[in-house]
Amino acid sequence: MGEYEVTRRNRVRQIREYARYDTEAVHGVLDAGLVSHVGFVQDGQPYVIPMIYGREGEVLYLHGASKARIVKLLGSGAPVCVNVTLLDGIVAARSAFNSSMNYRSAVVFGTGRLIEDEEESLHALEVITEHALSGRWQELRAPLEREIAMTGVIAVAIESASAKISDDPPEDEEDDYATRIWAGVVPITTTLGEPVADGRVPSGVSMSRSIAALEGRRL
Repeated sequence: MGEYEVTRRNRVRQIREYARYDTEAVHGVLDAGLVSHVGFVQDGQPYVIPMIYGREGEVLYLHGASKARIVKLLGSGAPVCVNVTLLDGIVAARSAFNSSMNYRSAVVFGTGRLIEDEEESLHALEVITEHALSGRWQELRAPLEREIAMTGVIAVAIESASAKISDDPPEDEEDDYATRIWAGVVPITTTLGEPVADGRVPSGVSMSRSIAALEGRRL
């Protein structure tokens, strides 16, 4: 198990006891999430854009339209910050101040690179597809040339990262424990449901293994 070097860029400053810098924790959050929020600055204006992604080793692949401004900007080598957060519970304390959330969160810093080689692009698209739909890539037809041309994939080498993981009950002021107020944690579970066919599946075609395996999966 490796560790990310702690620097000014990735150091967790608030609630430091929740901080994790080991690759296992960071990768665990990235692999559990389905959508990332990507931060960048263009002409002095900060932006945050949701993007689907996939991880392979210490590289994140971000998926977008080839004409999108974020793809063009990040593809030029701009610095990027990527966040993935999963909520696990609402912490209902005896005061509003001490109420909070339980969560798993990872922040990744790196530099974007536009993938221009077709073979590498196809590999990255497979990684992104398999991230959400494990086993699906081999079930599908090959991408069309026009589909590849319309898709922009950014490779972000993970240069620095950290995670924060909170899984605690409320922590109240000592005097508040005597108040007659219920306190505890309301769990938040994200579970994939029963797949619904689109209405144009030919008669006799059963659900593929990759889709059937998703039902009941918890993030």
